[in-house]
Amino acid sequence: MSILKVARMGHPVLRQRTRLVDKHEIRLPDFQKLIDDMMETMDEYAGIGLAAPQVHQSVRMFVAILDAEGQGEGEPIALINPEITVLSGDLIEGWEGCLSIPDIRGRVPRSPHIRVSALNRDGKRVDIEARNFPARVIQHETDHLDGVLFFDRMRTFESLTFLDEYSRYQVKREDDEDDE
Repeated sequence: MSILKVARMGHPVLRQRTRLVDKHEIRLPDFQKLIDDMMETMDEYAGIGLAAPQVHQSVRMFVAILDAEGQGEGEPIALINPEITVLSGDLIEGWEGCLSIPDIRGRVPRSPHIRVSALNRDGKRVDIEARNFPARVIQHETDHLDGVLFFDRMRTFESLTFLDEYSRYQVKREDDEDDE
């Protein structure tokens, strides 16, 4: 396995719509290696999701760890040709970051309840109903497959912050709000 180079904001691959993956392509050794390399890359950079365009591959696939708390615990999965169905029309703002936009965070409105239908790494259809943080991750990674970055979804840039300041001020403020 290999650590792949992550495309950063400004690279054209991040703004292109990706192509569907043919089912027969999924079992090919090169595609399976791409999945493994993406999982290793995601782990190396302490990410919880990584879409193929982020590693310069214009295919509709991402890998993610979908634990409810967003701690990056659990087994990563690959979702190929994902299709999202929104199950809640309400949008909830939450903090997001991106390996392609390092050290930046912002509040992004997303549906808290979705269903995703996709192929797994074996080419089998999977349907996952996701709520809250896992739903946010799936929507964020699927956006990458359409050339959309989290900045594009933000209602305002007032919350945009560097990771150091987020850790220093936002996390402390949210902890103080929890104490009330």
